[in-house]
Amino acid sequence: MVDRQWLEGFQQTVGEFKRRREANGDVVSIKVRIESGCFHREHSPEAFKIIDARLRSLPENLEAIEHESGPELLLYLAVGTGVLSLAKSVVELVTEIIKARSAGIRKGDHPREPLVLIVRRVDEKNDYREDVVLRIGHTDKVDSGVIEDQLNASIRELFKDNV
Repeated sequence: MVDRQWLEGFQQTVGEFKRRREANGDVVSIKVRIESGCFHREHSPEAFKIIDARLRSLPENLEAIEHESGPELLLYLAVGTGVLSLAKSVVELVTEIIKARSAGIRKGDHPREPLVLIVRRVDEKNDYREDVVLRIGHTDKVDSGVIEDQLNASIRELFKDNV
């Protein structure tokens, strides 16, 4: 069960993103969340040096939000096309965030708890749906092909009623 206050905040965040970035499609959130503790620049400065360098060149339909629990990417997905998959650049960005955390830990960042990759959305009825894509430990091998396959499978599941 999702906390009502958190859900209202998430719905507001999505609504604000829609107002700032007008585009066609549905908004999707890709969250890289730490299981316990914090994953932000105060506790992971080495990781965020890498992440910040990558975030300087985001596509126009994508926005990164920093949270204590980890970065969140908001983007538009063209659902009506019948092809539900993320752009390669989005998958690469997610992969780089995960790899940056592992690199940061090797240089002394804390904490070291696993990351959880989550895809979520609010539909046209304002109903919330999420899918936990995978859990990744800081010593696990990060395979962009696996991340891409899992993210796209999750996207298809979240939008299966819309296609």
